[in-house]
Amino acid sequence: MGERTAGRQVDVLVIGAGQCGLAAASELATTGLTYLLVDSDAVGDSWRARYDSLTLFTPRDLSFLPGRGLSGDPLGYASRVEFADYLAAYALDGGFPIETGEEIASLQKLGPRFLAVSKSGAEFTARAVVIATGAFRQPRIPPLSQGLSSVITQLHVEAYRNAGQLPPRPVLVVGDGASGRDAAAELSQYHETYLARGRPRRLLPERILGRSIWWWMRKLGLLQASPESMIGRAMRRTDPFPIVGGTTRH
Repeated sequence: MGERTAGRQVDVLVIGAGQCGLAAASELATTGLTYLLVDSDAVGDSWRARYDSLTLFTPRDLSFLPGRGLSGDPLGYASRVEFADYLAAYALDGGFPIETGEEIASLQKLGPRFLAVSKSGAEFTARAVVIATGAFRQPRIPPLSQGLSSVITQLHVEAYRNAGQLPPRPVLVVGDGASGRDAAAELSQYHETYLARGRPRRLLPERILGRSIWWWMRKLGLLQASPESMIGRAMRRTDPFPIVGGTTRH
């Protein structure tokens, strides 16, 4: 992994070598097609770079990739380092062709093939492309923040590691997603903390009648529901959020 293959031609190019890219590679390995995964970072490093207390949002028995389970309590939540190590081991054991250190900057269709060009100028052509980079790679910082006093410490969650980074003053966490709630829960142990949310969320308990909420969601078919199905549309409207120990897990 990591060996430069500029100008490589393959049947399928997978952009991103995280959990989605590796799952795609596992399937492609059974097809006889030539394929290549390209990522700007080493496998698992995007997880290692997140805040210290991060855990997966789903339990281990719902978070593993094809052919390799996650060791530990199946109903527990893997830490960021545990999951990063898992992804790295999965890639190594699978022997998937992966090129790291190349961030794709452009992608275009040229006749029957796609041409992807990295920031370094490396070119990759393929008959098909799988985009597996995730939806939240770039931090979103509202313009309002530019008008705040320089006395106020501003920190995007991408750069947040632990509560020790912030001075001993009240903290406002802007954003009611999983990361925002995780950070707010941790910061509240050391600071007077406020959480700003855009809309009310329907919070679900972690366990119902002694069973994990994820067990119930799987049994009721909620995890397999299409976004456009009746169940899927209802879930999108209510925007349910499981909670663990008084806060959400990511």
